Amino acid sequence: MSLQLKTDKGKIEISKEVIVSIASKAALECYGLAGIPSASISEGISDLLKKETRKGVKVEIVDGEKLVLEVSIIVMYGTKISEVAHNVMEKVHYTIENITGAKVEKVNIKVHGVKVVE
Repeated sequence: MSLQLKTDKGKIEISKEVIVSIASKAALECYGLAGIPSASISEGISDLLKKETRKGVKVEIVDGEKLVLEVSIIVMYGTKISEVAHNVMEKVHYTIENITGAKVEKVNIKVHGVKVVE
């Protein structure tokens, strides 16, 4: 299923993969974020090192035009978890709406861990 936006000249379809890509990039720009966890442990470790993954972002399209996102994150030790989560939530919400023109209903954040840097 893809996001469908209707205009007076026709319709625009945006795939979930595009939305996931935008959300991942937006989240990774936030201070205090160590990464987005992956589905498996081995992928998760390599993705954290590369700081790029898309498996920790889920997109649900409601009524063909509204979005509900779930972003799983790992925060840096020493940062305030609630602030990092809130910043990711705001950044993803704003970026998705700004780039796609779609209505974002919710951005839910799941904190999966804390990364300690020595």
